[in-house]
Amino acid sequence: MPIIQSNGINFAYEETGSGDPVICIMGITAPGAVWGAHTPAWESDFRCITPDNRGVGESDKPEGPYSSEMMATDYLGLMDELGIESAHIIGCSMGSIIAQQIALLAPEKVKSLVLMCSWSRCDNYAKHTFEHLVNIKAALPAGQFMHYIQQLIFTKPFFDNEECYASFAEGQAEADADPNPQPLHGLAAQAEACKNHNVYDRLGEITAPTLVIGGEDDIFTPRWMAEEIDAKLPNSQLYLYKDAGHAFHFEYMEDFNTRILEWLKKQ
Repeated sequence: MPIIQSNGINFAYEETGSGDPVICIMGITAPGAVWGAHTPAWESDFRCITPDNRGVGESDKPEGPYSSEMMATDYLGLMDELGIESAHIIGCSMGSIIAQQIALLAPEKVKSLVLMCSWSRCDNYAKHTFEHLVNIKAALPAGQFMHYIQQLIFTKPFFDNEECYASFAEGQAEADADPNPQPLHGLAAQAEACKNHNVYDRLGEITAPTLVIGGEDDIFTPRWMAEEIDAKLPNSQLYLYKDAGHAFHFEYMEDFNTRILEWLKKQ
């Protein structure tokens, strides 16, 4: 996995495909490899870059707290190192708040944004959820922590599909066998970035074409969060999947992959 120096850390990334660059930023707890469910649908047309955020995967995991602005600076350094003047930015969950900060720090570097299961500020419920996430990880082995994550991000239709439900056990087993698990301090530091992110009053400064996308039944980052972002952005579209949650991009994978490809081609 290639590694560059950015913002004082070793920052690991992978890239596939060719064309205009698309930087894919994953959410809390997750390495960039999770994008492997999506980038094969895009890499014939785009150069897909999938880093590991600070605090997880092959990137450095310094003590926290982190901030969304700090993590955005990691990505701006990556773009500079790779000679990327501007890119499409896709951010999932925590990745979406990093994407917002990239657009605020360096708007000239952003061709378009896709903000997945996003928020611009946390209410007490959201802060409580991120704190609980850290407490659960501290108390449970990796497989059981994954069990909790699955319950948090998927909705009833996915659970009711027997093939999908069977995949949960596979995910738990993979978590138990992970040779490079996220350390507790890495999750705690990322959670601080999530809790303290607040750019609500600056959303009007983000002028890049933006797709705000999520699930109507998301209990982790509820739909009001997406709706208020869309209402404040001057150049955005909102799309929410019915009967879908935080992991809508897995619950409706084929549609999501195609929808994002079509969006990117139009920008």
